[in-house]
Amino acid sequence: MRLLEGKKYSFLLCLGILIFSVIYLTTRISPKPNLLKPSSCRHIYTDCKAFLPDTEEGAELYHNDCQVESYIMNSRLQCSNLKRDLHFITRPLSQEEEDYPLAFIVTVHKEFQLFVRLLRAIYMPQNVYCIHVDAKAPWEYRAAVRKLVNCLQNVFLSSHSETVTYAGFSRLQADLNCMKDLAKSKIGWKKVVNLCGQDFPVKSNLELVQYLKSKKWKDRNMTPGVKQPKSMRHRTQLQHREIKGSHVALNGLRKGPPPHNLEVYFGTAYYALTRAFVDFVLQSPIAHDLLEWSKDTFSPDEHYWVTLNHFKGAPGSYIEGGWEGDIRAIKWRDQGGRVHDGCKGHYVRDICVYGIEDLPWIINKNSMFANKFESNTYPEALACLQQWHRNKVLSQATVPIDPSWIQATRSKSSSSSSYFNSSAEA
Repeated sequence: MRLLEGKKYSFLLCLGILIFSVIYLTTRISPKPNLLKPSSCRHIYTDCKAFLPDTEEGAELYHNDCQVESYIMNSRLQCSNLKRDLHFITRPLSQEEEDYPLAFIVTVHKEFQLFVRLLRAIYMPQNVYCIHVDAKAPWEYRAAVRKLVNCLQNVFLSSHSETVTYAGFSRLQADLNCMKDLAKSKIGWKKVVNLCGQDFPVKSNLELVQYLKSKKWKDRNMTPGVKQPKSMRHRTQLQHREIKGSHVALNGLRKGPPPHNLEVYFGTAYYALTRAFVDFVLQSPIAHDLLEWSKDTFSPDEHYWVTLNHFKGAPGSYIEGGWEGDIRAIKWRDQGGRVHDGCKGHYVRDICVYGIEDLPWIINKNSMFANKFESNTYPEALACLQQWHRNKVLSQATVPIDPSWIQATRSKSSSSSSYFNSSAEA
């Protein structure tokens, strides 16, 4: 009887250990993370064939950018898998690019999928990237950006985040925060370019390098703009007050003249600046005094950079530059019919959010970047442009192409499961 009870006890003990082990392993080991099944991903629209001439008749292109935030937030995700599955380029594509590293400042606050597409398109391992995430962005968004950035050694978050207000000083301060961080970078970057989350590149990284180091721009800053027109003088002659995270209000009080007898210019908030000029911005009393004077102006980033670039003592200054420097392809509402053929998407703050029919104009203009895109309203526009851009990037490479760098596959079937298999093998 005792022998029977002993065997029963041993059986129950073994059974208990087995059950505990199963529960432990189930909770501790998560399955290998995968992107969503192809049926839940968008296919790249057949309209893309107008911009992708190599597409076979009747073929459909598929990509795996759907639900990318959920994919990245998987707690067991390995960085090597992330870079492979999201098609980040992992080697310099030419010696020319490797010898001329660039720095990028990217300010973002929404549309994580859009940010991933932008970062992937501009990413090269020899460059360096500072990402400024708006302090008012949802924590889930900030966590996803942080996890992606942590997988890329040459990408980092700005050491200080601003609560950015449209047309406020905080937008200028966000760029300056990244500049301070980039100035400490051990990567010997040659020029810095700033972007927002709704931009997308038109030129390849090789074309950017060749353009920025060309005879005309090699030692110059690119800050398109002109002497401040009368219609814009209220921005800097009257005091304004930034309502944090909301808007900029007019105080109505007159401001004093700018310091050091500087003549105020008006231009784009986007630029390509030499490293010496960045050091000047961060260290010069003239730049510091203009910055302080600009704190109660409207949209100071549209006069600060271009004004300093017209100061003769600034490194790389371009006094006669005017609107030269093709940094952005933008369709402004008031330029329709004159500069462009009208917006095929819709306007937001008088700037076109591009639809797919805007792509021929963007491609033919061949600016450094295009603005602006939305992932929800016209997803096919960005899907086609990113595939066109990646095809061009890889066609210019002087090194062997890694299969994981190819963003989408062609399939004549309704399923793209073979794509995910090939991606996993890359």
